[in-house]
Amino acid sequence: MIPIKDLLNKIRWDKRENPDEYTIHYFDRILTKLISIPYNKIKRIEGLFMIINNEEETNIPLHRIKKVIKNNEVV
Repeated sequence: MIPIKDLLNKIRWDKRENPDEYTIHYFDRILTKLISIPYNKIKRIEGLFMIINNEEETNIPLHRIKKVIKNNEVV
């Protein structure tokens, strides 16, 4: 199994991958539910966090990512 950080970087940098085909599901501990975002909302990966674009930059710890979906299939 590939570590989540490696998978997210592979989606971004591997020319064979299309980021538009991916959805990231992470656990929001404030809302206590899974949140789905398109991969393209990820601005960058820094250390153990993904930084996403909402109304403002939000840091999400990588350990909160619960699943990655490509074309309706769990990766």
